[in-house]
Amino acid sequence: MQYNEFGKTGKKLSALGFGAMRLPMMKDGDKNIVNDELAIPLMRRAMDLGVNYIDSAPYYCDKQSEIAVGKAIKGYRDKVYITSKNPIENDSGADWTGRLESSLKNMDVDYIDFYHFWGIGQKGFKHWETLTDGPLQAAKKALEQGMIKHLMFSYHDSAENLKYIVDSGIFEACLIQYNLLDRSNEANLAYMKEKGLGTVVMGPVGGGRLGTPSEVLLNLMKNKPASTAEMALRFVLANPNVDVALSGMQNIAMVEENAKIASIPGTLTPEELATVKQMLEENKKLAELYCTSCDYCKPCPSEINIPHLFNMMNDHKVHGLTDHAKNLYKATAAGTAWVKSKVADACTECGLCETKCPQKLPVMAQLKETHAVLMG
Repeated sequence: MQYNEFGKTGKKLSALGFGAMRLPMMKDGDKNIVNDELAIPLMRRAMDLGVNYIDSAPYYCDKQSEIAVGKAIKGYRDKVYITSKNPIENDSGADWTGRLESSLKNMDVDYIDFYHFWGIGQKGFKHWETLTDGPLQAAKKALEQGMIKHLMFSYHDSAENLKYIVDSGIFEACLIQYNLLDRSNEANLAYMKEKGLGTVVMGPVGGGRLGTPSEVLLNLMKNKPASTAEMALRFVLANPNVDVALSGMQNIAMVEENAKIASIPGTLTPEELATVKQMLEENKKLAELYCTSCDYCKPCPSEINIPHLFNMMNDHKVHGLTDHAKNLYKATAAGTAWVKSKVADACTECGLCETKCPQKLPVMAQLKETHAVLMG
């Protein structure tokens, strides 16, 4: 296992982190519960292979992830760093502390190594700066009292808004999205590294998007990886500004495969990395011929999220992620997908979208093509 200096924290963290968001579950009557017989050995196998960073949160796995992590680290506590997150549901510092205390109880520990302000953005952070007894003040007290050792934040706001939070000097590390198909935070990773923050990447395989086969992406490299998921993880780990890549591993095979990848120094040569980035830029230009996701066509009177459907089509046509695109489209049609939208056959051909599209795309024709290809 490769290890990296984690910002200025003085800690060395494994390049591969265990994301405890998708632990094996089972039915217990009418409830879903974590399957301890699978989940605990799974996390312990990762730790035995050198993973020393486990990421959890209060709402993961039907609010049971923290409890499962607490059980798994019995006997490993001095070998592993654990994390959790505070959803900051209001402006009360006392409530912030109450949620932290609940996480400590769930995990059955005296302290949490790395504790996050969960999913924050610039607007909310600026507001908390104005409070005299809010979450920021509570966090400082928790640090002083030893309830947490290091303060982090996870980030989903626009890429351009991150620097303000980094420059506050309050946080020692950040959890952020970055993968082969979403490089919007690449400059932010470099900035955080320059400022001495530890960096953790979520979604290195695009939330499962890059877990499906793609010859298009595999062919970007001279020495073809065994899978698209391997290439995606190697790409993230090759970035010198990434300290830890989180993976939500669901079985022992995934743990062993990812641990093997994270044990390769460098993972990609500079030449391979340059080639991949060049080809990704060319692919991005191809994707924009279909749709740039500018959202000017929204809202659609027929409740079709046109850019979202066209992104699926780009995954198929440009990136070769056909299985993923078809599965997501069919889930959208069934109403079970995370992003809600009618599918393309709901189009009434009113033409409103085409009058608003700055690229003058034949949107209605492309919607028909999308439905024919992805529903087939």
